[in-house]
Amino acid sequence: MLDVPVIDHWWQTETGWAIAANPVGLGQMEVKYGSPTVPMPGYDVQVLDDAGHPLEAGNLGNIVVKLPMPPGCLPTLWEADKRFREAYLEEFPGYYKTADAGFMDEDGYLYIMARTDDIINVAGHRLSTGAMEEVVSGHPDVAECAVVGIADKLKGQIPAGFIILKSGVKKDPADIEKEVVALVRQQIGPVAAFKTVVTVDRLPKTRSGKILRGTMQKIADGLEWKMPATIDDPAILDEIADKLKGRGITD
Repeated sequence: MLDVPVIDHWWQTETGWAIAANPVGLGQMEVKYGSPTVPMPGYDVQVLDDAGHPLEAGNLGNIVVKLPMPPGCLPTLWEADKRFREAYLEEFPGYYKTADAGFMDEDGYLYIMARTDDIINVAGHRLSTGAMEEVVSGHPDVAECAVVGIADKLKGQIPAGFIILKSGVKKDPADIEKEVVALVRQQIGPVAAFKTVVTVDRLPKTRSGKILRGTMQKIADGLEWKMPATIDDPAILDEIADKLKGRGITD
């Protein structure tokens, strides 16, 4: 036991210093697990819906910073001012888009839940695939997992889970898949419409270990996709496609 507090914080390469943190030097605030605490001086952090309207406390949305940004943050991109404005400023005029999703509680504590790319819209409900992955990975037989949103005519999108089982597991994968579905329904709720789990031998990753969720989603939706230049083993994508076809998810 080191008998020292664990202080979380949240920042981005673009900001150069913490956006939200527990300001120990000004007086340590209460630690809330899962939160980097509150915005630091100079940052007016807000949570907006996709139309740019402020959301009430507890509602998941787009985390943005009201302009101007404080000193130390990026003023533009090197020799790409147009791309800077398109990527960070245009979607929410008057705000810097962090591309992270989360919420603030009644005490002003910020919670970072996922990248906005990892938020799916299920019958009008904004849900975090990252939160679902946290639940799925909590199953004792699951070694690794990924959750992506796939197109659905009725609900817009529905989540699909891909799991790798731990070495030595003897249970029928179909039984484990049912248990994973039940776990998500129990902890996230029926609103997640989480019904599809596919057991795979491995997940497609970049050489640095990032799971290629976007490519998996395009394969599941039957969309055109390109082989990522950074993929570790291209054959894994064919394995994913075969599994989806075998389950009747794709043609």
